[in-house]
Amino acid sequence: MKKHKNVVIFLIKFFVTYFILFGIYAAYLEKSQEKETSFQTASITTSVAKQTVGVLEFFGFHADYMQHTEELSVKLLINNVYIARVIEGCNSISIIILFIAFIVAFAGSIKATIIFSILGSVFIYVINILRIAFLTVMLHKYPEQQEFLHNLVFPAIIYGTVFLLWVIWVNKFSNYKK
Repeated sequence: MKKHKNVVIFLIKFFVTYFILFGIYAAYLEKSQEKETSFQTASITTSVAKQTVGVLEFFGFHADYMQHTEELSVKLLINNVYIARVIEGCNSISIIILFIAFIVAFAGSIKATIIFSILGSVFIYVINILRIAFLTVMLHKYPEQQEFLHNLVFPAIIYGTVFLLWVIWVNKFSNYKK
């Protein structure tokens, strides 16, 4: 058991952190989404859509967003044409929870862990908005590439970002650095 002590401690810290944060997020979703009488996404999902529209408008696109009336999503429009949608899984909170759980499991000093968790989460959030804007533009210009863009390019951007942040954390700030 002593041989695997670090692995066991890592797993315990990871899963405890993950399930606590996920429980808080699930409770937030339960209270903030409406799916019984009409559809209304959580405010964070709507904010991501709104901020994505801001990025699109910054780059000269006539963009807008609106709550989808038939599902829990927010429509993204370019030139009044429905191009993409933002669902709960696209708002980056689930991936941020995963990111923080890893940082806590590979903890460094308390100060470094808190600061890196906050700054990394903000960075992931911003990258996520940029990737949604990028995907929306690409789907607008190349709708026939939807499967490739959504299933490969889109996840590669966010997961690549998280992986890069994890590598930086482990090598520069965690107690496991060389």
